[in-house]
Amino acid sequence: MTDRPAPPAPTPLSGARLGLTAFALALGTFMMVLDTTIANVSLPTIAGNLGVSSDNSTWIVTAFAVANGIAVPLTGWLMRRFGVVRVFCISVVMFTIASFLCGIAWNLPSLIAFRVLQGAVSGPMMPGSQALLISIFPPQKRATALGIWSMTTLVAPIMGPILGGYISDNYHWSWIFLINVPFGVLAAAVCWTNLKDRETPTAKLPIDTVGLGLLVLWVGALQVMLDLGKNADWFNDDLIVVLALVAIVGFVSWVIWELTDANPTVDLTLFARRNFLIGNLAFALGYAVFFANILILPLWLQTQLGYTATWAGLVAAPSGLVAVVLTPFVARLSGRFDARLLATVAFVGFAISYWMRSGYTTTASFTDFMLPLLVQGVSMSTFFLAMLTISLDRIPPERLPSATGISNFCRIVAGSFAASIITTAWDRREALHQNRLAEAIGNGVPYRMAAEQLRRLGLDATQAAAAVTRQMVGQAYLLASTDLFRLSAWLAGSLVILVWLCRRPQAPSGPVAAD
Repeated sequence: MTDRPAPPAPTPLSGARLGLTAFALALGTFMMVLDTTIANVSLPTIAGNLGVSSDNSTWIVTAFAVANGIAVPLTGWLMRRFGVVRVFCISVVMFTIASFLCGIAWNLPSLIAFRVLQGAVSGPMMPGSQALLISIFPPQKRATALGIWSMTTLVAPIMGPILGGYISDNYHWSWIFLINVPFGVLAAAVCWTNLKDRETPTAKLPIDTVGLGLLVLWVGALQVMLDLGKNADWFNDDLIVVLALVAIVGFVSWVIWELTDANPTVDLTLFARRNFLIGNLAFALGYAVFFANILILPLWLQTQLGYTATWAGLVAAPSGLVAVVLTPFVARLSGRFDARLLATVAFVGFAISYWMRSGYTTTASFTDFMLPLLVQGVSMSTFFLAMLTISLDRIPPERLPSATGISNFCRIVAGSFAASIITTAWDRREALHQNRLAEAIGNGVPYRMAAEQLRRLGLDATQAAAAVTRQMVGQAYLLASTDLFRLSAWLAGSLVILVWLCRRPQAPSGPVAAD
């Protein structure tokens, strides 16, 4: 039963009001996506300041991502129950408050708790801004609206390390969160002022509390297992075994419940559509590989190669610049090309970028690190728009809120899982290569030659051994990094096959999110 009859669709905005509102909506999305990566290059700084290890500090990234991913499927229900404008604006206000709390966190547990809150309340921000951007532009300008939305979702993950690095090196790390406060207030005020008279129809809808609870259970258990496993010897630890069983049983129970409940939190029947199933699989896997690489590169640069947080962030700057320049052109041309071709360009570009990184050395220059990211920028300009077009192809308008929520959920959760997996794999590969190097060098001729050369430079035996060991560890991390870059290249390239298993999508027309 609806609270009020559905009003006629509001007319698009125009002039300065359109520009200001579009900017505020984009700013809301930008803040939310920015916070998925802004802490990446700051993890060593935050860990040192709070007196914890770098391994434990990765919870700062994954806690936000998991909470956000779990909250996203609720977006469709919230918007239909309370209205898109109201939900979006409240979400921005709550996100701003949570950002302030993160900035005043006094230890790691409090920061993780506030990051969970920040991720949870930001769930409606991305789909909400997408829906409202489309609604305020004329139908013939839909590509422009999608271009603005895509640009913010692409550039923000690249700007995050740059801003995070600069703030960490020049100010207190808390400002990476406090910087959201004035912009959040501005975005919420502008959006509410200009859009409150354009609220969407609301309806009293039941909420699937069991489905939501099972979703929180299995996603949370799996994420905690992935985060703790690397330090707990995986399945030799009882807690990890229990978490794995909880995740498996919770997932199976959740799937059964959602397929049989009359009002499911997540409409899994959408996966019966070929493009939605295959498109979202490729979208989630592609984003997972992308997110894993933008996490591991700055960590390697800072912990092993002596880069400051600022310079580690600046390595990624050209990637964001290329994406900013190309995305508007891609948005305008998207209707003229098969979206599968654009997706192929994205995945091939990602594969080339990752393969170029597999040739890194410990003596590589800033330019050497930067060039592969220029190639990545080309891929970023086509990736989101192409995969959205494929995944949401021929979805009925009334099911789009649920479809976009599921799509965002799959992508965000895949990224958070990838963050845990890549750091674990990095450490494991480093240990493997270090053992091999130790066996090869040992106390044999190579070691004696290196130690003798160092003693000639004035080091004693202990100092020489430490220097050799440090070089060996650096080489081990290099080999671990290039292994993972090479694997990422193969994974990205193989996703082209998935893209072409989809049918050709229709050119973008009509809304793609809740309205």
